[in-house]
Amino acid sequence: MRICVIHGPNLNLLGTREPELYGTESLSSIDDRLRERCLELNGELECIQSNHEGELVDRVQELADRTDGWLVNAGGLTHTSVPLRDALLASGRPFVEVHLTNIFAREPFRRQSLLSDAAIGVVTGFGYRSYLFGLDGLVAALRSEG
Repeated sequence: MRICVIHGPNLNLLGTREPELYGTESLSSIDDRLRERCLELNGELECIQSNHEGELVDRVQELADRTDGWLVNAGGLTHTSVPLRDALLASGRPFVEVHLTNIFAREPFRRQSLLSDAAIGVVTGFGYRSYLFGLDGLVAALRSEG
């Protein structure tokens, strides 16, 4: 089973960007935790991050044929990106949306997700653990389909 993790804009700054909100875990530390957990689940993991919407869309299109599912923290693109949503849907692969913070307890513009209604699940508000919970849910869903 192959999972691709998509990290959107500014997530490369994790650990230093507003640690009171996003925690002190770096993106590479989160990726390491995910790789370790994915190995425990007998899966393979690829992680991508970009601050550019078009680059993420290109990568989704490029990786779709060799990915069983997506774990997606689109960052600010969550609230604005129809192209990323469309690319994920066009891939034909399920995805779980994750967020470090509880987006529903944040500013009004952050409470709207263009992805959540298309996701098989949404995990929000558990810091870096949101990714781990999301990975577990995605793998369980993929296993129950097969």
